[in-house]
Amino acid sequence: MNLLSFKKPGRYINSEVNSIHKKAPVTFALAFPDMYEIGMSHLGHKILYDIMNNIPYASAERVFSPWLDLGDAMRKSGVLLSSLESNRPLKDFDIVGFSLQYELSYTTVLDMLDLGGIPLRSGERLDSKKKYPLVIAGGPCTVNPFPMSAFIDAFLIGDGEEAVTEILEVYHEWQNSGLNDKHSLLKSLAEIEGLFVPSLGKDRRVNRRFIASLEDAPFPDSPVLPFVNIVHDRVNIEIARGCSRGCRFCQAGMICRPVRERSPENIIGLAERSLRNTGYDSISFTSLSAGDYSCLPRLMKEVNRRFHKKRISMSLPSLRVASVNRDILTEIRAVRKTGFTIAPEAGTDRLRAVINKDFSEETYANALETLFREGWRNLKLYFMTGLPTETDADIAAIPEMVFQAIRTSKRLRGRHVNISAGVSPFIPKPHTPFQWSGQNDLAVLREKNHFLKRAFLRRGVKFKGHNEEMSLLEAVFARGDESLADLIESAWALGCRLDAWTEAFDFEKWKKAMDATGIEAPAFAVKEYQEDSPLPWDNINTGISREYLLKEYRNALAGIRTPDCKTQCHNCGLKCKDGKGPDTDEIAIDLPAATVIASENGREGIGPVGSALGYSSPRPGNVNNPAYADQGAAVKVRLRFSKTGKARYLSHLETTTAIIRAMRRAEFNFRYSSGFHPSPRISFGPALRVGIAGLREYLDLELIPPVRTEAALRDLNRTLPEGFHADRMDMLFSRENHSIAL
Repeated sequence: MNLLSFKKPGRYINSEVNSIHKKAPVTFALAFPDMYEIGMSHLGHKILYDIMNNIPYASAERVFSPWLDLGDAMRKSGVLLSSLESNRPLKDFDIVGFSLQYELSYTTVLDMLDLGGIPLRSGERLDSKKKYPLVIAGGPCTVNPFPMSAFIDAFLIGDGEEAVTEILEVYHEWQNSGLNDKHSLLKSLAEIEGLFVPSLGKDRRVNRRFIASLEDAPFPDSPVLPFVNIVHDRVNIEIARGCSRGCRFCQAGMICRPVRERSPENIIGLAERSLRNTGYDSISFTSLSAGDYSCLPRLMKEVNRRFHKKRISMSLPSLRVASVNRDILTEIRAVRKTGFTIAPEAGTDRLRAVINKDFSEETYANALETLFREGWRNLKLYFMTGLPTETDADIAAIPEMVFQAIRTSKRLRGRHVNISAGVSPFIPKPHTPFQWSGQNDLAVLREKNHFLKRAFLRRGVKFKGHNEEMSLLEAVFARGDESLADLIESAWALGCRLDAWTEAFDFEKWKKAMDATGIEAPAFAVKEYQEDSPLPWDNINTGISREYLLKEYRNALAGIRTPDCKTQCHNCGLKCKDGKGPDTDEIAIDLPAATVIASENGREGIGPVGSALGYSSPRPGNVNNPAYADQGAAVKVRLRFSKTGKARYLSHLETTTAIIRAMRRAEFNFRYSSGFHPSPRISFGPALRVGIAGLREYLDLELIPPVRTEAALRDLNRTLPEGFHADRMDMLFSRENHSIAL
């Protein structure tokens, strides 16, 4: 198909740097039921891709949902959905594994199965005369697998790093046995801890899988480098898994317990290798609660010490209000100051006690003071509506918290800053203390969103409210049972897919599906369960006891906070060692005996770590920042390159990004611009229209000597993606350095 007819053809062209093309007896399709930009941002997808492709008898390939335009064209023309790596149709894989990260992806799973030539229902795939793939699913949604149980052969509950290897072993043995009976395969899979096989009955209790040590867990340091701009387009390193805070609405905080941490030494090694193998210029340290990582300040200082000369910036996901402090802000802004996100969740101390958020109004005020004194000009605040026991006063307090941020910024900065507010309806999730609570009625959710939107717009605050109908369906499928399969299939048949995208979401089709099936879906969302009621997901054991969740539910209704379980064990049902992760006193970052360190007067000195010079993180900006001060005389270079083959489908921006990252991998010593957002000094020639090949394209860049053009050209061609080739590099006249050859 002519990809130029569709949006963002770079999503579909394959041949990305670090992608793996491998032949093996067991073929596994890593299917992400969303767009390329979303799936390629997901860390779990990258981890499994790396693990499986390191198994000699297995190969893993990536499959994403096409966007609406290409999906429609494929269906009309009969083109099957295929993998990126080998263009193998989905139906020809041995195993297809879906990642269920959010409930609104369910119709997209069906759409991908159909586009891939695979029957939707698991019962239709048991015919021994036809060989259909084994269809499995993992991800957080599997802690209530029943709405999708009619379509999936087996669900993996919990961490996948070890379990996926066992799944492949069982399949490989079954494959070599010569058996065509899929029933025997499913019975063998059911013996693996963490695997739920719906066809064998729902009464079997299934225990969640979890890896005991994050320190020993496999983690990719050569992730596939996308051509198009993805949501999280940077090096992502998981520094910890699990959370000890116990927010009562948070499913991930419950089902990912206990807390496990990666050592700073391990993280630094991963960062070095990942940056070298990708050419990224930023690192994100991910965790459910990154501010609680026990070695965070020390880790951030070391990252800045090692990478600031290459202008590698750092970012963290949204922080708890109590985690905002000057040390963290100083390290984050050392190279590049970006926006900052904190999540108060609720507007009053009373409601924060209900949901077990551990900060007060005074803590919030102090966080704002610190943030704006440190010069931040972009702030996002996230809240929830419809929380259990919520009152009108709680809703009215949300705009006041945002307006407080505006007042504080004007007082300290003397000018307007960009403050935005995101608001999402509360969704009661299984295996949380609020699993017994219902969601607000759809009309009530709309009323609350409308009130907040008006309040924010009057003050010029950017407001982003989550679609109430999407939130309703998310709650329906989070709390539903196997009876919802007919609704999901009916909605898909009416054209529902990619429901998490506002451009694709059509609630009218869902209402038609409800009418056609007679299923009153909203009843699943608003239903209040009695404390002794059986729950659809009771056979799934996440390790957290029902008694603990019930105690926390009662504490919530009484407004009683529960302390961090790092400080006090609450007997949640898990058998934790101490909940603190690795013994940080015994973890040392491997520092060189002598290193270049920045002194306060802006000059550099060489001395042992811990000497009188000490180390201070580089300050932002060019004038007062020793790291960005005099970079030395630069040499101007003109590079000629070609862009052909699949690379012609890339936009001008995608082309420039691919080349700059290749130069980073080739270790080009760039001269950087000054200011808060330093970038390599590179100027590209006029843009080509997408789809047009270029044989003689040019760019000019500034490099710090010594520059050896022949070696640089060789190294660059070694790192350029398929379709790019650099054929000439010439020195240009430089005002700083009159020599044109080195």
